[in-house]
Amino acid sequence: MASPTMPADLNSPETAALLTRIADALERLAPAGAAHADFTAADAFVWLAAGRRLSPVPKVNRVEMSLLRGIDRVRDLLAENTQRFAKGLPANNALLWGARGMGKSSLVKAVHAEINHTKPAGSRPLKLIEIHREDIETLPDLMGLLRADPHRFVVFCDDLSFDADDTSYKSLKAVLEGGIEGRPDNVIFYATSNRRHLLPRDMMENERSTAINPGEAVEEKVSLSDRFGLWLGFHKCSQDEYLDMVFAYVDHLGLQADRDAVRAEALEWATTRGARSGRTAWQFIQDLAGRLGKAI
Repeated sequence: MASPTMPADLNSPETAALLTRIADALERLAPAGAAHADFTAADAFVWLAAGRRLSPVPKVNRVEMSLLRGIDRVRDLLAENTQRFAKGLPANNALLWGARGMGKSSLVKAVHAEINHTKPAGSRPLKLIEIHREDIETLPDLMGLLRADPHRFVVFCDDLSFDADDTSYKSLKAVLEGGIEGRPDNVIFYATSNRRHLLPRDMMENERSTAINPGEAVEEKVSLSDRFGLWLGFHKCSQDEYLDMVFAYVDHLGLQADRDAVRAEALEWATTRGARSGRTAWQFIQDLAGRLGKAI
């Protein structure tokens, strides 16, 4: 007896049409393969996980390296690490962690721009690829796309952290060191986070308190941070460092204002927001420039 959904004649046009529709539906449900990327289109890209493709970014939202104040030590360490990588020498994955608004993601983008600006003539530019936190599970697909390309890539994830039921960190661990393929030689991974161990402290303490072996309970998740060979800590800035940031912007943008007045207004601005940081300084500068009628 013929199936109610399948024509009795397997060679009929109706059967062929039905099989075609089934095949099309299965193809739509199947995960998309990584598309070929044109790396000459730009020096920076965003990974679009849904389509398994890279979208070029013609103009990156960044600040100049000289305007990043109060982070001299970590700036130099990240620049040296990235420069070695760009030259084909050994370098470490980097985790930039710490206080909000202190220039973690700005530093990654500034270092990338500086290295390309100073690269030897005729050499290939360093490529920057941003992957969103929610797309970390597709990181192996991105690595497969980059592995055979002659360029060198900094894969960057901003504000990386994991919650209690999140298992996508395993994809990142495998790519960084643990997988059978590992990280491609032409790829380095940089991440920023407010958390040193990429997961909430209360989650770690809860797992310790409820586990038979407290050490082993959190070892797997904490070991993710260990796969970053370079840890760079960003801490809250002092008042002098905050004012140094403000006046660096004032001078760079050519804002004409009384410096004593700017100092008093900048301190009041930081006080009302309860924070002194590079982000707070830039927000004040935008307000000041707007009041002065200066486009920036």
